Amino acid sequence: QVQLVESGGGSVQPGGSLRLSCAASGRSFSSYVLGWFRQAPGKEREFVAGVTRYGATDYGNSVRGRFTASRDIAKNTLYLQMNLLKPDDTAVYYCAAKSAGWSLLSSDYDYWGQGTQVTVSS
Repeated sequence: QVQLVESGGGSVQPGGSLRLSCAASGRSFSSYVLGWFRQAPGKEREFVAGVTRYGATDYGNSVRGRFTASRDIAKNTLYLQMNLLKPDDTAVYYCAAKSAGWSLLSSDYDYWGQGTQVTVSS
């Protein structure tokens, strides 16, 4: 099992940047497929970015080119660098992990952090 704790959320103006972190305890990150998801009020949870067990990344269409996911296996930490933020990026951001098999579906992920709020507003 793995326990996940997000940090780094906050309020930022449009065009600004934030970096989210997700610290894990338990098994090594290299054992898991990792994902970032977000959920805005009244909307479904949305795939933002993911990192495979081998370190490859993928992104949702709405954030591709603006967000970068990465992991530090030695620190057992997942990151999400968010640049050129827009008001539509406002949501609670969650990190998640699953044991095997790449997926964009939140229902496929086994472990979740508590979430961190990101607000983009002028």
